[in-house]
This record gives sequence, structure tokens and C-alpha cells, in this order.
Amino acid sequence: MKQSDSIVIIPTYNEKENIEKIIRAIFGLEKSFHILVIDDGSPDGTAAIVRSLMANEFGGQLHLMERSGKLGLGTAYIAGFKWALERDYEYIFEMDADFSHDPNDLPRLYAACKDEGYDVAIGSRYVSGVNVVNWPIGRVLMSYFASKYVRLVTGFNVHDTTAGFKCYKRRVLQTIELDKIRFKGYAFQIEMKYTAYKIGFKIKEVSVIFVNRQEGVSKMSGGIFGEAFFGVMKLRWDGWTRRYPKIEN
Repeated sequence: MKQSDSIVIIPTYNEKENIEKIIRAIFGLEKSFHILVIDDGSPDGTAAIVRSLMANEFGGQLHLMERSGKLGLGTAYIAGFKWALERDYEYIFEMDADFSHDPNDLPRLYAACKDEGYDVAIGSRYVSGVNVVNWPIGRVLMSYFASKYVRLVTGFNVHDTTAGFKCYKRRVLQTIELDKIRFKGYAFQIEMKYTAYKIGFKIKEVSVIFVNRQEGVSKMSGGIFGEAFFGVMKLRWDGWTRRYPKIEN
């Protein structure tokens, strides 16, 4: 078993077309990463594929958390963060299973935190233009202007506030009060970044190219965008009234 200081958390629901490929791509990198797949009761057998890979090839490097149903992206990541914090990982990543996030960018996010001293590294679609491939133009515009809206309302100077490709240093997740994170969809991604920013952690956006999934079905819904739209106003209110934790040296 290869040791690693890094764990990549991948939430899944019906990702049988992608899950083995993404696992092999990550384990094929020169830098060693471990993987935690959090499966929300996929009826297509996603979890069975992961269990087979654990048993036959990647024991000790690949881990699986199975949940009873679709409980939300945010709750999956919170469960994964807590799992990682119970172990010795220093760098904890969020990543999609569908290759919209390129595994080859993982070492770049890692370097931003490990070598450059940042606390959070964001794989950003918008820090250097609009780096999105094969998305319908309506979805590109919705995502781009959602981040503009967040910046306008909150004063939070991150270009890609809804990005789901990130690296956290361990101390960030230890400091954020994870049980107080309220949102489940796009707003979860915004809330985590905004909370890290309000606490005072150093954040870097690393330019990446986002490629729309080639296989499987998108889990995006209008309700996710609605949660983000109204959630941002709640975050702005929190920014005025909430007492955030302090960074411990």
C-alpha cells in the first residue's frame, strides 16, 4: 500500500460509467493520493465496482462510505471531511467523478497548498477567462454570473465561488465548524469558501479547464441554483452578525 498525506473525496450517485476510470486515473499519477468514494445508494452498482477494486487491487488506498440514499452533496462532503480528520491526512480534496475535473490538476492544487503556503486551493474555471468545454451556453452563463452575483453581494473576491474542485489543508477543516454548514448543493460550495475567507485563511485560485461529462447523467437541478441564490443573502447576513472561529497557531 502506498502511503499518502492526501485524500481525494469523490461523492457518487449512478456513476458506474466513470468511477473505475477516475480511480485508475488518480492512482496513475506520480504523486500518491488516497481516495474516499461516498456513494449515496446508487442503484446502478457504483459501490459494487468500488468494493471490487478495494478487494482486488487498491486495498488501503481506496475507501468507500455507503449511505442509504440521496442525502445531498454538502452532507456527503461533511461526512467525508470528518472521516478524513479522524485519520492522518494533511490535504483533503473535493472532486467530481465524471472527469469534469481533470485528475492531472490534483498535483497543481496540492502544490498551491503544500509548496506555496495557501490554506485553500480552488480549481477555478473563471480566474483567467471562461475555461469551460462542452457546456450549453445557458449553463455557462448561469454559472459565471452566479459567481459574479456572489462577489457582488458578499464582497468575497473569488472568481469561481461555486467551484467543486478544491484542496483544503487539514487545519481549515478543523477550524470551520462543520456542523454549522447549512447548505447542500451549490450554496454548500459557496458557504465553505466564504467561511474559510471570513476566518482568515489564505485562498488561491488555480486556473483549470472544466470539461462537461462525456458519460453518465448530470445531477444539476434548478433547486440547487435556487438554494445558492437565496443562500448568498444569508451568508452576507452571517458576515455581519456571526462570530467566526479564530485560527489556532
